Amino acid sequence: MNNDRTILLVDDDKEIVELMRDYLEDERYAVREAYNAAQALEVLSRERIDCILLDVMMPGQSGLELCRHIRRTMDTPILFLSARDEDMDKIRGLSLGGDDYIVKTATPEEVVARVKAVLRRYGRNEQELKLELDFGRLVLDVKAHEARVDGKPVSFSPKEFELLCLFAEHPRQVFTYEQLLDRFWDGIGDKHAVTVQIGRIREKIEMDHRNPQLIANVWGVGYRFEGIRK
Repeated sequence: MNNDRTILLVDDDKEIVELMRDYLEDERYAVREAYNAAQALEVLSRERIDCILLDVMMPGQSGLELCRHIRRTMDTPILFLSARDEDMDKIRGLSLGGDDYIVKTATPEEVVARVKAVLRRYGRNEQELKLELDFGRLVLDVKAHEARVDGKPVSFSPKEFELLCLFAEHPRQVFTYEQLLDRFWDGIGDKHAVTVQIGRIREKIEMDHRNPQLIANVWGVGYRFEGIRK
């Protein structure tokens, strides 16, 4: 199997599940299937899942509602699959903790590439990382994938944590929207994806997310981390 990675496919369309299962298994991933939210939660309760491909529109509990439920206890990467291409749908999915948003017009090969990309980001070589980044009220244990704000643990999605670590490992360095899109979204998408994720991070680490002190805007360019290492 592909580094023993297991992908959970959640979609009420059996043809899409079978198609994506074939492509993922060709890449030597283990695949689990669920056709509604209840089945997905049952799979998540009994085995480790490394990545979730999640349909947005499902009967009963929607994919967005399921994502919100999962994010209460898990930071497993979630990639939304949706027939809807409107910016507001993408923003909502990302704001709920999704790591990517893929329109169903994408080819199976592209979906697999996006899965590989998010798993690469989530499984960075830990030997290259410092164990702890201490900025006073914000402390990141990069190896353990844990964060504390004012001494209290704070949960981040994998992409949020990777973004935050990138900034924290390079204080005062400006990262442009284009650089962030290339690194975390494989160059696919627009600045909305970046601003939504930065907004979610700010809500968790800033004393006042409307007046951010740690992640500063560089207007018209991107963002810069202003924390000072202890």
